[in-house]
Amino acid sequence: MSSAHIPDALLPYKEKLTPRFYEVWGKVSDFIDNVVTPALPTYNAERAELMKTVDHPTKCPEPPVLRRLRADAKARGIMNLFLPEVARLSVLEYSPIAELLGMCEVANQAMNCAAPDTGNMEVLERYGTPEQQKKWL
Repeated sequence: MSSAHIPDALLPYKEKLTPRFYEVWGKVSDFIDNVVTPALPTYNAERAELMKTVDHPTKCPEPPVLRRLRADAKARGIMNLFLPEVARLSVLEYSPIAELLGMCEVANQAMNCAAPDTGNMEVLERYGTPEQQKKWL
């Protein structure tokens, strides 16, 4: 993604955006547009079926397609972007990516960037054993 395609709100900060930002922005945008959005009908259908098995939405298991989306996000290197040490992005650079994720709840979940998981992941990243980090991060 070139600086010509960044949101207008970022134009005043254009000089502070690193090549890493453009790389990650492009990967996340591509993931949402070409992987998550086409998977939304499957996600919604699986979730609707799973909802029939529970008495409250908070008890609903995750749709199976979410596991596949997570594997794809991990393969693309766009998991846990809220962790500065993982993403190698400044807060300024992560903010517009978080905004993209905020517009697509499923992408947020697939990239492991949804609350309350983010707080839990921060604890695991800093204090977890290598085994816990491998499993959950």
